[in-house]
This record gives sequence, C-alpha cells and structure tokens, in this order.
Amino acid sequence: MASPNYPAGFYFKLSFKGEDAAFQEVSGISKEMNIEEVVCGGENRFKYRPPVVASSQNLLLKRSLVPKGSKLLNWCSNCIDLGLTSKIITEDVSVSLLNADTTVFVMWTFHDAYPVKYSVSDLKARESEVVIETIELAYSYYQIWEND
Repeated sequence: MASPNYPAGFYFKLSFKGEDAAFQEVSGISKEMNIEEVVCGGENRFKYRPPVVASSQNLLLKRSLVPKGSKLLNWCSNCIDLGLTSKIITEDVSVSLLNADTTVFVMWTFHDAYPVKYSVSDLKARESEVVIETIELAYSYYQIWEND
C-alpha cells in the first residue's frame, strides 16, 4: 500500500487579478460556527446553544517589502488611502497550496475581499532583518477547491 503524499506548507502562491504574488506567510484561513446561549425559563441545569452564523478571521499576508508595481499593493493603497470617500472595490483573492510538481493541491478563494490594514515591520539600525510588509484582508466567505 502506497503512503499518502502530504503537501508541505511552505510551497504556496497567492493570485490576485491574474498576478501571482510571492508571500512568506499566509495566515487566517479558518471558519467557525458561532453559537448563541439561550436560557430557558425553569430549566437551570444547562443553556441551549443553537448555531447562529459562521465567521472567519481576516486573511494576513506577509512578504518582503515590494517597492512598487504590485497590483495588490496599488489596490491596498487605493482602498485604504481614499477611506470612505469612494466605493471600496472588492476582489477575489486565491491562495493555492502546491504539490512538488507545482500542480495545485488545494486552493482557497476568498470572495469579496478588501484591504483593511497595511503595515511595515519596525526599522532597526542594529539589526539586519528583511523589511516585511503585512497586508490584512477582510472578505465575505471563502471556498475550497481540492484537486482530485
């Protein structure tokens, strides 16, 4: 019996408007069902806990600082810098986990995403670390596609 070929978590790519962007870290891929605690009159031993709505964390993207020319960074600047003076343009963003032969093993597509935060790591004269930019995206929901 052949052993399963498990994917490595370091081999992934992000796609935005037809452009692949390299990131060193992607986090926040999660979903959870929220519950509401309901007390029923006369029943003191427990609370009912019915499901209410699913929620997700924001998607966090971290990479080495890209000076200019990135569609993703331009989109972030336009959405955040203009605030609510103009319509926020939502986009679909995909994160693909790749196999060793570069085929897509699993792909998460985040629908109606928009940037909510952009930050750059601290600059320190005594350390020689790479400057990291972090982009945080909110989204409505995501779908999972798996390669059969």
